[in-house]
Amino acid sequence: MNYTPNLKTKYRAEIVKSLQKEFEYKSSMQVPKLTKICLNQGIGSAVSDKKMIDAAVVEMTTISGQKAVATKSRKDISNFKLRKGVPIGVRVTLRGDKMYEFLERLINVALPRIRDFRGINDKGFDGRGNYTLGVTEQIIFPEINIDKVSKIMGMDITFVTNAPTDKEAFALLREFGLPFKNQKK
Repeated sequence: MNYTPNLKTKYRAEIVKSLQKEFEYKSSMQVPKLTKICLNQGIGSAVSDKKMIDAAVVEMTTISGQKAVATKSRKDISNFKLRKGVPIGVRVTLRGDKMYEFLERLINVALPRIRDFRGINDKGFDGRGNYTLGVTEQIIFPEINIDKVSKIMGMDITFVTNAPTDKEAFALLREFGLPFKNQKK
């Protein structure tokens, strides 16, 4: 009994055909794919409080279902009281089945829990087919116990695709079900 995430099945069955028709690809192998999802959380106040990094690692691991890693500063910046090698953030990269599972939870559970949610902005594309979404609170994920959260922090979620243009990446993410404000592009 092999388990396959719903969005992976949907990609193979529906999204490939839809995008192939929309962009007139000759082969189904030309259709863009979602290669990875990167979660990143910068914690500026971790310079003074080391326990915040540990709490953020636990939260990010809980959210993603994969072990998170602390990121360290690359250089000294005296204005921020920052030394080289000091942990200042947390990140995790998801690929394969865990990536599709996280995407499904994000679309169906987490994004609808945002207050006054009217869709995500379609301006987060970088020109190379990647999209970055900023989330202001980590408590939108149901895995996080609100009582144990010491400080509400945001995070960046980057969707990395192999699409050559932003238009194709937008179509791919729209087909996956990301609720963009302006559905026409």
